[in-house]
Amino acid sequence: MDVTFKACMTRLAPLVLLSIASATHAQTLATESGLEYLSVDELGKRMERNQLSAVTLVQYLQLRIENLDKQGPAINAIIELNPEALAIAESLDQERRAGHSRGPLHGIPVLLKDNIDTSDQMQTSAGSLAMVGQPAAQDAYIVRQLRAAGAVILGKTNLSEWANFRDPAIADGWSSRGGQTKNPHVLSETPCGSSSGSGAAVAAGFAPLAVGTETSGSIICPAALNGVVGLKPTVGLLSRTGIIPVTYKTDTPGPMTRTVREAALLLNAMTGSDNAEPIKTPQSIRSVDYTKWLQPNALAGRRIGYPVKFDTSIEAKQSDPQFSLALEIMQAAGATLIPVQFIDPESERVEEAFSMGIKRHLPDYLATRTGLAVQSLEQLVQFNENAPGAEGYGQTTLRTASDMDFDERTYNQLWQKIQRENAAAIDDLLVTHQLDALVLDVGSPGLNVAPLAGYPGIMVPSGIDDGGVPTSVFFFGTRWSEARLLALAYGYEQVSRARRAPAFNP
Repeated sequence: MDVTFKACMTRLAPLVLLSIASATHAQTLATESGLEYLSVDELGKRMERNQLSAVTLVQYLQLRIENLDKQGPAINAIIELNPEALAIAESLDQERRAGHSRGPLHGIPVLLKDNIDTSDQMQTSAGSLAMVGQPAAQDAYIVRQLRAAGAVILGKTNLSEWANFRDPAIADGWSSRGGQTKNPHVLSETPCGSSSGSGAAVAAGFAPLAVGTETSGSIICPAALNGVVGLKPTVGLLSRTGIIPVTYKTDTPGPMTRTVREAALLLNAMTGSDNAEPIKTPQSIRSVDYTKWLQPNALAGRRIGYPVKFDTSIEAKQSDPQFSLALEIMQAAGATLIPVQFIDPESERVEEAFSMGIKRHLPDYLATRTGLAVQSLEQLVQFNENAPGAEGYGQTTLRTASDMDFDERTYNQLWQKIQRENAAAIDDLLVTHQLDALVLDVGSPGLNVAPLAGYPGIMVPSGIDDGGVPTSVFFFGTRWSEARLLALAYGYEQVSRARRAPAFNP
């Protein structure tokens, strides 16, 4: 049994220990089946009807994680389980028995990427052995929001170490602390990064909800290849306080779920007004309930731009038949599809801009942590030099950031240029063709344009290819257009019904 899982079963409140020890409760748990893929809404209804408890659900998922993540196919998506999860679940069950519900996430387990601070017994390490030590002193802002909404923080997910900014040669989904995450659909295929653990965990039924983070593709790529919904919000919509940074110019947390509605529920729970967040959201969207935009006929009458190659190229349709089918489904649902020439500006010096962000922001974050092996970027590089791990992976990106001379004015000017170019690539098409949104297939260039612009996008499953790997459709648009994108994605999801549970194929 995994050491972390043992800890989870031994550090419980007495009331929970009695519950676990109870033969009746053990029998109830043994008879439960199929909970792993029930919707948040259905789980909530069962809890309201006293047909399911948060404690039973947490135990069920812990057992599934033990059987499939640590043994069996060994997905390795979970880097650490929360030793307090069952005690939290019991407390929330008591609240419900007393007639109080905090909302749709009351008692619902949530997994967090291991670069999101939690002030508990768990580490926040970005997958790095250098960051193992004393836990964070405070919860990240979004974690405080989730706890207030009644979510059970089930554990932390593995990731590409340092959110894929240690070395470009390192495999997606690998960290020195967590090892290699696998894709639950086809174990030999990449889970993509850096939120690989969050995407794989949701796909494998380890939790209904997970939170990932993105700087450039780290939510949308794992969502696509693991066959789940991934929402990358407008930069600043969700607070970044308490999240290990790359650059505040494009960093953002975001929901990774099995359905669009669940992404909206999770987004609702995490939004709020954080005084420490440098980007302030417009007053008009601060109290938006994103679930109210979700209508089955949301595609009707909407104008959606898609890559012109699918209008003119037989080769494109043959190379991605699922995307061609997705376009047909959208059109049948009432959308007006407009072929557009989407041009990736391929902005220069992007990698340098990311390195500059690490140099600028990581030291500030490290200053908030105590009891770690490193307190500076330079010490981090030295730690990795002295302890490279059995794989002997490098750290080109971290070393480049550490060695560079940083200039604040140059940093800001470079990012202004990058974001202006990428924003224009989207906004010009939306205005010229009077579009509600754009869609891309995963194989087209330009998936990084929305992240570099700081704009929102949502990845939605569209099927499975001949090799058993999920395919997806990416809806994206202008700044603060989350409500519209969620609506369009929901409309497509309802008519396509394309998501598939993983087969755990070799």
